[in-house]
Amino acid sequence: MTTDRAGSCRPLSTDPEAHPVPAAPTTHTAAPGGPAAGPAADPTTAPAYRTTAPRAGGPTGARTDVAVVGAGILGVLIAREVLSRDPSATVTVLDRDMIGSGATRRSAGLHFPRGADDTVRALAAESERFYADLHTARPDLPIHPLDMTVLAPESAEEALRETYLPEAKLRWTGELPPCVPALPKDFGAWEADGCQYADVHALTQLLAAGLRPAVSFREGVAVRTVAAGPGGARLTLTGGATLDAGHVVIAPGPWLEEPAWRELVAPLGARVKKVVALHVETPPAPGDRAVVLHEEDAFLLPVHHRGHWLLSYTCREWDTDPATVGPAVTAGHLREGRALLTRYAPALAAHCRSGRVFCDAYGPHGTPLVTALDPYGRLVFAGAAGGSGYRLAPALAARAADLIPSLPSPRKATT
Repeated sequence: MTTDRAGSCRPLSTDPEAHPVPAAPTTHTAAPGGPAAGPAADPTTAPAYRTTAPRAGGPTGARTDVAVVGAGILGVLIAREVLSRDPSATVTVLDRDMIGSGATRRSAGLHFPRGADDTVRALAAESERFYADLHTARPDLPIHPLDMTVLAPESAEEALRETYLPEAKLRWTGELPPCVPALPKDFGAWEADGCQYADVHALTQLLAAGLRPAVSFREGVAVRTVAAGPGGARLTLTGGATLDAGHVVIAPGPWLEEPAWRELVAPLGARVKKVVALHVETPPAPGDRAVVLHEEDAFLLPVHHRGHWLLSYTCREWDTDPATVGPAVTAGHLREGRALLTRYAPALAAHCRSGRVFCDAYGPHGTPLVTALDPYGRLVFAGAAGGSGYRLAPALAARAADLIPSLPSPRKATT
């Protein structure tokens, strides 16, 4: 993937939290479409996107310039990005549940300035600037700057400096976080700037509320079919309604297997993995900082607004179905978390008693995906961010908007 704003299909890399999955075939490059031609097609009987889109403004449906499927943090930021480029555009955001009720609701919401490669570092830097500007403009939003310490073997320092952005100002420190009494043998500690965490569910709700005067939100409305052609796309919705759109951005989070887009998304090679975050039921002190356990692919987050710590660690349960994964942590999850805490923060281990379980989508080789799904460039997929949905959402939203050729040249959105 390149880091430019060209309207081409490309996978986007994510950070070290993402675990590789098999590579996927390359998709077609998006191409601007012309006016619709020919009789209206019935997307309920037509195979996938290989149909001619119906004429805009069909007899049973409404019309929108851009439809966004999925009202998580990414979907809401996509809507916001579209309007920042073209305030006159009509935008409709659809979700089968409430705004921010999927993986967004369970997100730890930690942002730190790092990336596994140049591409992800560029995405992370772009998102960091977005959130910093947003927090300056809207200090009422639930975005909380936080100090951060990275723990890693001393021998990993060169790799750390390649991974973390210059903005992090990574620096050696002899002062350990209060929750870490001592380091493992041959380990070191580094401080870094640019860390923050958010109540992602609340943030998504507030951003959506600000968009409501200009955006049509349809909560509790599921998409049943998707069809596209050179002139546009048509969605059929629950209840038999239809929606005609110039472009559709599908941002489904871990719901890759929904019948409406399963065949479209399958060639991308994305997979779904279980994500576990454990709650450490003891209050953090006001000055407690985030602790990144570099070797463990894990972090400890003081969730001050909720009054407890959160431990995010790697769960390796692949190919899970978000519709069937229960929200409860298992005894095995607790054992894994307590064992990790015993190594670094033993006083917290006994307080690890609860948590949250959900799913997230991962692109091939851990790369998030922003790509066209059809030969006409009318359908765009955005997601598979591999546990970094909040962290990279602003940059991914901009890349999704790049694939809508009807939008003016991008301009930065901060308020």
